Amino acid sequence: MREFYEFAFPEHFISGTVGMPGERTFYLQAIHGRQIVSVALEKGQLAILAERILALLKEIRFGKAQEFTRKGRTPFGLSTPFSEEFRVSALSLTWNPQTQELIVEAQGGEEAEIVEDLTDGPPLLRVTLRIEQALTFAVDSLALISAGRPPCRFCGAPLDPQGHLCPRANGYRR
Repeated sequence: MREFYEFAFPEHFISGTVGMPGERTFYLQAIHGRQIVSVALEKGQLAILAERILALLKEIRFGKAQEFTRKGRTPFGLSTPFSEEFRVSALSLTWNPQTQELIVEAQGGEEAEIVEDLTDGPPLLRVTLRIEQALTFAVDSLALISAGRPPCRFCGAPLDPQGHLCPRANGYRR
């Protein structure tokens, strides 16, 4: 039997982290009432998801995408304590032009593509969002990603607190 978590217009759909920069674990969390589902994913997966959402909103010419700012808003943090339901192996993004809704699917397991069978397969989180919810999620996720370790000004790789071996400096520590 497949674990299937579905949220239609949840109260909150957020990304968050646990841990210190350089050692953070990234999560997606959907919250509606007392139902909370948290799934772990890679930083790169979250970055791609957020960037694709913004690109999609730009493509459909959602005017507020260019005007949206985070000023005066406090992003909603992960609801704790929580348990990780699964680690994401595949992500899907679908736009429904008739209803003006965005559907995000995150699937666990070993499959590299989303399995459509709802009764059998790896665990799946499906979240349906309104445009404004998707935009807020994407902007907050990109801000979360950029709040990590600062990049090296020479090579762009993340800097650890004790520095790093920079390839542009022939292996000297910066």
